[in-house]
Amino acid sequence: MEQLDEIIKTISLTMGAAWASGINLYATILVLGFMGTTGNIVLPAGLDILTDPMVLVAAGFMYAVEFFADKVPGVDTGWDSLHTFVRIPAGVMLAAGAVGDVNPAVTLAAAILGGGMAAGSHFTKAGSRVLINASPEPVTNWTASVLEDIAVVAGVWAALEHPVLFLVLLGGFVLLLIWMLPRLWAGIKRLFMWIKGVFGRKQQPAEKQSSTLR
Repeated sequence: MEQLDEIIKTISLTMGAAWASGINLYATILVLGFMGTTGNIVLPAGLDILTDPMVLVAAGFMYAVEFFADKVPGVDTGWDSLHTFVRIPAGVMLAAGAVGDVNPAVTLAAAILGGGMAAGSHFTKAGSRVLINASPEPVTNWTASVLEDIAVVAGVWAALEHPVLFLVLLGGFVLLLIWMLPRLWAGIKRLFMWIKGVFGRKQQPAEKQSSTLR
């Protein structure tokens, strides 16, 4: 029974770290590093580096930058685009580190699943932000950003303190992800087609005016 509990805790930490890194990598590092430094949890050897003061300072600085960048419509989408190349690889590394010193096949499996989980949460966040940014008011954007930060902190805490509950909720998130991603993609395509149509209509009168002057 004790061994089963350890397996559940390891899976929860592995998937929790990967899921959270896809939304806000720097908040994830700060939460894990802070809880490890204060002795609230014992991090696996592969994640021990997160308690290093230099790592915590760097993560804290980048979290502060992201906190403001994430609340400016348009800037947040550019930020998310750049972090496609940061959050997903980091999710792979955190998931692999979370399983500890085990069979290399288990580490590789954790890395693959962690990468997929990080990609799923990242693209869900980035896609929803593109649609939210179509609204001219900033309140929706700020609200989404704050809720994402809260979800990351609460999710990592739940993964560590209530692993069974977290895994059940994560299963619900995966089902929601399967349902949501095609709809997000369809919404983004419609938005870009609308933007293209607007610019196309503006360009046509300009071309007509140019041909008249000739």
